[in-house]
Amino acid sequence: MHTEIERKFLLLNDAWRREVTQTLVLRQGYLATDPGCTVRVRVSGPSAWLTIKGRNVDGSAPEFEYPIPASDAAAMLELLARKPLIEKKRHLVPRDGFTWEVDEFLGPNAGLLVAEIELESLDQPFPRPSWIGREVTGERQYYNASLVARPFSDW
Repeated sequence: MHTEIERKFLLLNDAWRREVTQTLVLRQGYLATDPGCTVRVRVSGPSAWLTIKGRNVDGSAPEFEYPIPASDAAAMLELLARKPLIEKKRHLVPRDGFTWEVDEFLGPNAGLLVAEIELESLDQPFPRPSWIGREVTGERQYYNASLVARPFSDW
């Protein structure tokens, strides 16, 4: 079992764009969105994964992730996933030994930008780039699974 420890932040400006080293296009859907357990299908290019996450407590959650055939993922997204699907560009921004993931949401969530950083422990210190704003870790409305039920365009 892997424990995911991540912190989420809003952005103050677009200065991070100058530091992007890679951009991925992600399409994902949720098969279950219970607060205690979410089940997600994600596709990026020719690759796909099934992810099961446990309850998030202070930015930490048990996570199980498995590669699956892209054709299975496409079928799950079409037939089983709650709509709307989450579509976003994930920009990778290496900084001070960490990689920030800046998610630029599309579709009904267009306009929302959230930066995430994964840590090895809850108390691990990390430098905050000048473009990082208010922390939203633990604020459910910013969880991808919550954006299905209440997209950013409805806020």
